[in-house]
Amino acid sequence: MTTHEKTPEPDDRTQERLQPPPRTHLSAAGLRARGWTPGMMRQLLGEPDLLRTNPHFRAAPQTRLYSIERVVAVERSEEFRAASAAAARRPAAARAAALHRRREVLLRIAAEPIEVPRLAPDRLAALAVEHRNRLEEERTSWRWGHVPDPATVDGADPHALARWKVDYLRHRLTRYDKILDELYGRTGRAAAEELLRHRFYAAIAKAHPALARECERQLRERQCGPPPG
Repeated sequence: MTTHEKTPEPDDRTQERLQPPPRTHLSAAGLRARGWTPGMMRQLLGEPDLLRTNPHFRAAPQTRLYSIERVVAVERSEEFRAASAAAARRPAAARAAALHRRREVLLRIAAEPIEVPRLAPDRLAALAVEHRNRLEEERTSWRWGHVPDPATVDGADPHALARWKVDYLRHRLTRYDKILDELYGRTGRAAAEELLRHRFYAAIAKAHPALARECERQLRERQCGPPPG
């Protein structure tokens, strides 16, 4: 019979050696996990108690460490409670302000009058083809090897001609893009662009009912992307 030797239990001194030393300092990340903001750290803690070189990146800035004993003492103060409460209120106020700005932007876009020129079909077709051919010529300046392929009203595919007409009318409405330029970086720009786009196509379809289907197609393609193939 094989005798199995019993592994000796570690004594108290061995267990003490295996345990990590108690933490005495906290980094900025550790403070953030406890609810501190950078402003609170500067205001209530000031300079760090210890600076330690980053062991992985020597060229990186030194890690700022704060005494846990001092951190706990500050967290028991009225100043900390007041600063913590103010920091908790700040995101809610910022969200409310952002929602207010978004509503203002959408109200402005909804109230902006959109005037689509009403043109006779033949006149609109001629202007649309002229606009399309001008864009073809311009492509040669930025697309290497592009050879212009001028079109004519009589030789154009009806579906292509409808697309060019809507594109031309959309081009005539570019002054409305200035509204969006004023909203650059502001809350609600994406929603404003979508609302303005819907209003563009609705106005074009109302002024030129024969282009309603093409307006729907372009709007659908902008929202979902072009069909595969």
